[in-house]
Amino acid sequence: MHFWKHLHTINHHRWLVCRYCFRLGLYWQGLTHDLSKYSPREFWVGVRYFQGDHSPNDAERKAQGYSSSWMHHKGRNRHHFEYWTDYLRDGSGIGGVEMPKKYVAEMFCDRLAASKVYRGKDFQPGDPYAFFLKGKGRRLLIHPATEALLETILLKLRDEGEDFGRKLKEAGNQVEVHRIKDALHGFFALGIQFLHVRESFTYMNAFLQKEA
Repeated sequence: MHFWKHLHTINHHRWLVCRYCFRLGLYWQGLTHDLSKYSPREFWVGVRYFQGDHSPNDAERKAQGYSSSWMHHKGRNRHHFEYWTDYLRDGSGIGGVEMPKKYVAEMFCDRLAASKVYRGKDFQPGDPYAFFLKGKGRRLLIHPATEALLETILLKLRDEGEDFGRKLKEAGNQVEVHRIKDALHGFFALGIQFLHVRESFTYMNAFLQKEA
């Protein structure tokens, strides 16, 4: 039994998502994110099948053939595309409904936080996109517009982050890559007095003085 480890994982994940959502102005979504994980139906399954490096739902699914925790979770959390399903108007069956953008944004925050929690010190900005690719083309219940928007955001995180810096360095440019903890894409546009902008200027000034 891993009661405390599972509780810590939930709390850490929710804390990260809350921070990211707050920076996007999604205050209520940040505060209420994944609260169903504290319900007995989900929490005790998580304790029993705790993994540490990936979701306990995967372990329950392998052991039982399905995940009771996931089925409970997906119907109560709107940041999962599985929530947004309905009978199609043409009568062809059940399909994905296009998600409101604020929930796509929360889904991005959720995936980023999950990658950081499970990957720990080995986290790379391309990890959430790599996870996305594992299911691409096999998601039968996600609306195409929702999938395209999510992929665009994840690609920005990957290509305009550290991977882009490495590619510049490999091309022969003078490059230094610095990881600014918990910074989101686009933070620099918010102004020097906000978030991590002052910290990024410190790195840039030091680099320019070194190369002058």
